[in-house]
Amino acid sequence: MTKVLIPSGALGLGYDKAALARGIALGPDLIAIDGGSTDSGPSYLGRGVSKYARESTKAEWQNLIEARIAANCPLVIGTAGTCGTDSTVDWLYEITLEILSDLGASAKIARLYSEQDPSQIARTTLTPLSAAPNVDAQTVERCTHIVALAGAEQINAALNTGADIIIAGRTTDTAIIAALPLANGDHAGGAWHGAKIGECGALCTTAPQSGTIMVEFDATGFNITPMGDDATATPHTVSAHMLYENSDPFILYEPGGHLDVTATRYTDVDGCTVRAEGSVWVPSDTYTVKLEGARITGYQTIAMALLRDAHYVANAQDWCDDIIKHHAAKAADRMGLDPNTWHAELRVIGQNAVLGDLENKPPTATELGVLAIITAPDQQTASTLAKLMNPYLLHHQLTRGEEMPTFAFPFSPAEIDRGAAYEFVLHHVMELADPMDAFRLEVTDV
Repeated sequence: MTKVLIPSGALGLGYDKAALARGIALGPDLIAIDGGSTDSGPSYLGRGVSKYARESTKAEWQNLIEARIAANCPLVIGTAGTCGTDSTVDWLYEITLEILSDLGASAKIARLYSEQDPSQIARTTLTPLSAAPNVDAQTVERCTHIVALAGAEQINAALNTGADIIIAGRTTDTAIIAALPLANGDHAGGAWHGAKIGECGALCTTAPQSGTIMVEFDATGFNITPMGDDATATPHTVSAHMLYENSDPFILYEPGGHLDVTATRYTDVDGCTVRAEGSVWVPSDTYTVKLEGARITGYQTIAMALLRDAHYVANAQDWCDDIIKHHAAKAADRMGLDPNTWHAELRVIGQNAVLGDLENKPPTATELGVLAIITAPDQQTASTLAKLMNPYLLHHQLTRGEEMPTFAFPFSPAEIDRGAAYEFVLHHVMELADPMDAFRLEVTDV
């Protein structure tokens, strides 16, 4: 049997310290926590930075290092620093060194790097996943950062160094949990399935905010037990998590194969713990890893106007469409810009800002916000285009002959430069002859 303690869905989200203490008292073989994902968009990967505050990260990571010392077991984090670039692995490594110094403690630390050289990836044969964008070598080379998602094999390579703390670059969410049970000879289907269910901590329970859970793996399956006071796991909450961030409720693809839970049986053990058996791991003929890459798509300036006049609220989209037309004409006249080199959009906040043309519910708002987003090849051009937009957002008439309206800006100046805007480029897989071919390990005793 292998016990893996998962403090929460991600480092930076917080966790119940009492629940964590209960888990430590049960003697885990490994403490595993995720460090990030693509949920917050491409900017963090594009810039190679964490979205979480350093102060918050250090506080939570110190608690987990102390828990590791108390449990005398390895501590592993995947996708360190939100995006898992080399820079964020090093960022968390520096924080770790500070914590160990503060505690007067020592540790063997393994760093698993997963960043790729864009020029090399541009010459590599890639296989697109479903709905992947078309990419050519030039597009790939323009990526500021590319990471490969490590699987269980790479995590086990790090564990095999005898490391106390493993700071991994980009990994699949499940790999950091499934690795040790697989190495210990526990049921392969159960290892991957339990890892998928446990990846977000207590999200698979009746009290998602409680954070900490224990997953026990064995020769035929796994048990999920929440550590929080008021949390329970049920067959429904556990089975439903296969739908989380997964397009197929029965199949989950990972490096080296896929998980099939079609025949899985979920059993309530004691009103708190759920038992799962019958999951199947299907190895693939080739070993592939997914790639994620981001590049600069332009530079942005934003501005916002607030509409409260009932006439303009009722006709907000028509007002926006007319502004876009007039603004484009002014940009061509005053700046001589090729319209294909820049882009302006107005999103009506409170009406259809999320779904756009797909919105099927009529707005009932008393007031609306109109967000202007200007994207151009450089920041100066974006800022100038936003300044050209300013008078329209402040005074533009809905129809000729109306009294000139005046709308509200929540900020002064109204224009806010955002800097570089990024987009995801890669949603592809790369075949490896050996699982470690795209990864490297560094081990340090401190």
